[in-house]
Amino acid sequence: MATDNTTSQNSFEDSLASLENIVTAMEKGELPLEEALSSFEQGIKLVKHCEEKLKSAEQRVKILTQSDEGNELQDFDIPDTQNP
Repeated sequence: MATDNTTSQNSFEDSLASLENIVTAMEKGELPLEEALSSFEQGIKLVKHCEEKLKSAEQRVKILTQSDEGNELQDFDIPDTQNP
C-alpha cells in the first residue's frame, strides 16, 4: 500500500484507479482481515485525496469563469449574419 506522502503526490486519475483496485479486491471477500483493514484505510485516504483534487479543480473553474469585476461571465451571443 502507498504511504500518505505517495497518495498526496498521485494524480486524481491514479488515485481513482488505485481506489477501484482496492474496491475490486475487497468485493471478492478473499482478503485476510488485517489486509482488508489496511486496504480499507488506504481506500479512505484515497477518497479524501480525490475529494481534495475535485474541490481544487472546482475552485479553479470558478476563478476562471469570473470576470475581473467579480461578476460571472455571460454567454456570448453570436449575431445571426444571415438575417440582417
